Amino acid sequence: MANTFFQLQSYFTYWLDAVGEHSLHSPFFFDFYKEVVCAKSDTAPYRTIEQFRKQLLADHRVIDVPDLGATSQALSGTKRKISAVARTSASPAKYSRLYARIIKAFDCHDVVELGTSLGINTQYLALGNDCAVTTFEGAEPIANIAEAGFEQAGARAITLVRGNIDHTLPRQLETLKRIDFALLDANHRHAPTLRYFETIARKVHSRSVLVIDDIHYSPEMARAWKDIQNHSLVYATADLFRCGLVFFDPSLNKQHVVLQH
Repeated sequence: MANTFFQLQSYFTYWLDAVGEHSLHSPFFFDFYKEVVCAKSDTAPYRTIEQFRKQLLADHRVIDVPDLGATSQALSGTKRKISAVARTSASPAKYSRLYARIIKAFDCHDVVELGTSLGINTQYLALGNDCAVTTFEGAEPIANIAEAGFEQAGARAITLVRGNIDHTLPRQLETLKRIDFALLDANHRHAPTLRYFETIARKVHSRSVLVIDDIHYSPEMARAWKDIQNHSLVYATADLFRCGLVFFDPSLNKQHVVLQH
């Protein structure tokens, strides 16, 4: 209940602060907003993925999932319906499509996702040309469902890393020279979020884009988002309420915007 009240307060503040293209004075964010955030996606490439989402939403089998981090209150405990996980943990389609557009606009090739969940976002991230996605999931039953979805979709550019992300992330990143795009949607707590950010930040470059999911989920996540905004490597951020976008280009000169979406 406390998080619900906090989220309502946060959304009201976001609604007051959010701006559109006519209020954006930064050429970078003006172009980014018009050409990426507000762009209309061709839905044809996403039909198979959205069919998989419908399949999961209709799957009422119960799986035993360990609690590896802050999750929706609706999913408390370890016995969960697959349909409930799909309904509450997967990003809405409009955000998944946004991530796919960002990857295309920034010509991203090396993509990392923390928190595979059922793999819906992962499949969107893997749609980019010559794009290799490394995705991390700590809950074995959920990873099994995601992997079955990847096989069903014929998604061959995805490497699924199983196990506790605190242990698997540092080891796996040693195999990557750089990260062009990263989505952090794993442990929704302050300390783990910052730890994951710091680990990934060692591999970013000036054209990298990092997405933090659920930045207004709780006071802890809001504090983590603020700390990331103030990080020395971060030169611009965009708050879309559901998620925050982080940019590392020094030419952006410390800009922070709240965008309508």
